[in-house]
Amino acid sequence: MRMPLSVLTAAGLGLTALGLGTVPASAASAATAPAPYAAYNGSSEEAAANRAFFEAVLKSAAEKRAANPTSAAAVTVVYDASRAPTFATQIARSTQIWNSSVSNVRLQAGTSGADFAYYEGNDSRGSYASTDGHGGGYIFLDYRQNQTYNSTRVTAHETGHVLGLPDHYTGPCSELMSGGGPGPSCTNAYPNSTERSRVNQLWANGFAAALDKAEKALQKSAR
Repeated sequence: MRMPLSVLTAAGLGLTALGLGTVPASAASAATAPAPYAAYNGSSEEAAANRAFFEAVLKSAAEKRAANPTSAAAVTVVYDASRAPTFATQIARSTQIWNSSVSNVRLQAGTSGADFAYYEGNDSRGSYASTDGHGGGYIFLDYRQNQTYNSTRVTAHETGHVLGLPDHYTGPCSELMSGGGPGPSCTNAYPNSTERSRVNQLWANGFAAALDKAEKALQKSAR
């Protein structure tokens, strides 16, 4: 996506590793007066990077669960929102929306052992989700874009990538992952039934496979 609700960095999957305690380079070097956002057209590179972000978060959650088995049905994904204080309300609302919409995964705030983090700042590319390629990732929330578009929708949309959903800009406003496609007048921040079902499927079936790999890796390292 080029400067819409979900933008992946120009480096694509070859990003420099970023820890949760490091400000993304995009936030540190972004211009203070971004150019107007380009058309929402997406790209195969962005789609691949969104998928990589989901897989990184999935792997992180699976490794923690394999190390500390729990009987809880839902998988807990921990996020660190301490570096995006301006959007504390939107992040909390996005979390509430997703936690009330799906049953196989649950988002939880925390600064210790976070699976991904939120950051804020100015970036001409807008808001985006990204991965460092090493089991970590972050969501960047752009100031200007969040003033143009409904901020809760932006945040919930980006969080949708964490849960495994791709962009679909040609969709209607009722589809959360249509992002900025329907225009600034769209304020819907809720996933539709298809999106909710897809997330539940991913975290039921996809997580089982990731957990199996994590358990095998732990067993191998313990030998």
